[in-house]
Amino acid sequence: MTGYQESRSVRPALPAGRGDLSDAVIAALGGGRPLPVGPGTVSADPYGDDLQLALYVLYELHYQGFEGVDDEREWDPRLLEFRRSLEERFLGSLRSQVRSVSSAEEALAALLVEPVVADDEDAGVSHYLQREGSLENLREYAALRSLYHLKEADPHAWVLPRLYGRAKAAMAAVEFDEFGAGRARNLHARLYADLMEDLALDIGYGHYLDAAPAEALATVNQMSLFGLHRSLRGALVGHFAAVEVTSSPGSRRLAQALRRTGAGPAAERFYDEHVEADAVHEQIVRRDVIGGLLADEPRLEADIAFGVESTTFLEDRLGAHLLHAWRGNRSALRTPLNSVLPTP
Repeated sequence: MTGYQESRSVRPALPAGRGDLSDAVIAALGGGRPLPVGPGTVSADPYGDDLQLALYVLYELHYQGFEGVDDEREWDPRLLEFRRSLEERFLGSLRSQVRSVSSAEEALAALLVEPVVADDEDAGVSHYLQREGSLENLREYAALRSLYHLKEADPHAWVLPRLYGRAKAAMAAVEFDEFGAGRARNLHARLYADLMEDLALDIGYGHYLDAAPAEALATVNQMSLFGLHRSLRGALVGHFAAVEVTSSPGSRRLAQALRRTGAGPAAERFYDEHVEADAVHEQIVRRDVIGGLLADEPRLEADIAFGVESTTFLEDRLGAHLLHAWRGNRSALRTPLNSVLPTP
């Protein structure tokens, strides 16, 4: 595309805070103010706006960073200690709410069967968008998902140094495809920026952070949490498997929704690409990534299952939020798109 500007070539600004925890983090990064001695996370809502935004901002120091924030803050021990307290609250809640399963295969089995949708009330987000979602619904969905898709596959790449043998080779093969198979123009993050342009959205990395509800932040924070901890490598593989297993049918519905609403060829291409690619990736991930990891480290099976189940849990929460808003003819964003100003 002529005149294309890489979405990550400009760092995003720090977002507005949403409570004591996120205010403290943003103030520490933006103005050099010290973090409070007692982080006060014990009673914080683990899925609420305040904790999820604080965690998201701290994780972003490991990705693109923020305008005006020194790169060295990535490893500031005070920030890391604060982040750890947030992680413990979030992870502890996930472990207490996600059901236990006997095996990784059992956890994946439920995802391999497409649910029978009896009526509109039973429909998931991709079903809703395919059947009746408006172009504005699709624009909101794309804006929220940009928090991940403009860095697509990056959180999963952290697991590569922590795998070996068959699992490592297979994971690297899938990641190679996600990163454009050696062609910058085919990076999935780049294809998503093209989709956003077709939908008249700002492609700036992190541009829609202030508009994103906690439910959307949690789905991205989960990947960063699993990716940044070697102890959670099994959970990250489980998350990756859940994404790949559900991606192909969901992408097919979203591609149909984009065609129905006349979103544009670049918007359609992103999901068309995932229909075919992720159908292949699913087999590789199940057979060689999970199979290889279990052969090497069978004790990680419970973690793999947890990764699958917790992904479903958080995606269901986000889906419920989106559908409740859209069925009530309301925006699902904290700030409607027409109120989000373009990047200068």
